[in-house]
Amino acid sequence: MSLTQHGSHLFRLPRFGLVNSYFVREAGGLTLIDANLPGSEKAILQAAQKIGLPITRIVLTHAHGDHIGSLDALHAALPQAEISISARDARLLAGDLSLDAGEGSNKLKGDLKGAKTCPDRLLQDGDKVGSLRAVAAPGHTPGHFAFLDERDNTLIAGDAFQAAGGLAVAGQMRWLFPFPALATWDAARAAESAARLTELNPSRLAVGHGAVLENPVEAMRKVVKEAQRGVALP
Repeated sequence: MSLTQHGSHLFRLPRFGLVNSYFVREAGGLTLIDANLPGSEKAILQAAQKIGLPITRIVLTHAHGDHIGSLDALHAALPQAEISISARDARLLAGDLSLDAGEGSNKLKGDLKGAKTCPDRLLQDGDKVGSLRAVAAPGHTPGHFAFLDERDNTLIAGDAFQAAGGLAVAGQMRWLFPFPALATWDAARAAESAARLTELNPSRLAVGHGAVLENPVEAMRKVVKEAQRGVALP
């Protein structure tokens, strides 16, 4: 996994160039956003050593396997690190794939094998995690969250957006990298969430798959409009 810095606080750690974890630097340590694919723990720990700060928190945008794959191994290596996920996706993490009233009849999609690790904190919309504000962004999964760094308005969007194969909203097909679309539970809700995230006017967009985008708002607005019209572009 390579390590690149974006702005003062954000570090990207991609595996195979496409599956991203992020570090957010805080005064007392690092917050890890997403645990990446299984077998990524060694590279993640080495990257933290390179930065020179301990990992004090692990925050999960959602419970798909490419975002929680190394969670159990990281928890074993970092037993004091606080682990957070939305209260809704904590059920998916625990293997409960039932839907709530009001969530419709769409089937859950993607790798939802869960993990043995139990989260320490169940997040609600608006909660603060260090310098990050948790922002509910359901659609890719029922409890998907994004995180806004309020120091510089960097948005860490998980799979609410992707940039591999071209910028897209969750559920919007990009044939060069179709997997986020194929794993999206509810494309209509995902489009609504993406519109709300765009209204935050982020200075930087960090996604679960693909490159970090600077000054992304116009590009976000364009793909949100396409998603809302139900347009799936190649």
